[in-house]
Amino acid sequence: MIKAAFVQPKTVLCLGAHADDIEIGCGGTLLKLIDQHPELSVHWVVFSGNEQRAAEARESAAAFFKDTAEYKINCLSFKDSFFPYQAEAIKETMHELSSSIVPDLIFTHRADDAHQDHRLLSELAWCAFRDHAILEYEIPKYEGDLGRPNLLVELSPQQTERKLDHLMSAFGSQRSKHWYTRDTFLSLMRLRGLECNSKSRFAEGFYARKIVI
Repeated sequence: MIKAAFVQPKTVLCLGAHADDIEIGCGGTLLKLIDQHPELSVHWVVFSGNEQRAAEARESAAAFFKDTAEYKINCLSFKDSFFPYQAEAIKETMHELSSSIVPDLIFTHRADDAHQDHRLLSELAWCAFRDHAILEYEIPKYEGDLGRPNLLVELSPQQTERKLDHLMSAFGSQRSKHWYTRDTFLSLMRLRGLECNSKSRFAEGFYARKIVI
């Protein structure tokens, strides 16, 4: 196992199909980046959401990045669970993003995710951002599609707790779902922490398909 430190990113782009995806997939890592680099500029794009979910996404992102130098939140209105049937419009949106943002680091969904919206967003991100560092995050779900991440980010106990507290408080529309529980998210971070021998016991896992050094 090779351990490395974050190269200081100046601009980060976060892509999520649904309102809570980014926080679930890479929330702890984003908190770690903010702690290390408060001058960070963050662009946060959520591609779907009704009025309630869009409001949750905006409030969540604003709370996440209140201590950063700059952040921009964009909530789009593509139809949830129908992304493959809206692919042309989503692709156009992704290319518009690539022409207006030059991120040092991109977070998006895992290419092999079982959810069709997640897979499409990942595919189009790679099409639009060909010369960028892209880390694909994972979302636990009913289908049981978790894989073997090849990049692991250790989280402090404080970052772990902040992520969990945020997920439980920011998304009231999701708390009635049987899988949306504190122990679901904690157990995945514990498993990834075990895999990288994290001193805190917790980590987040990512899939880095191509990184140029």
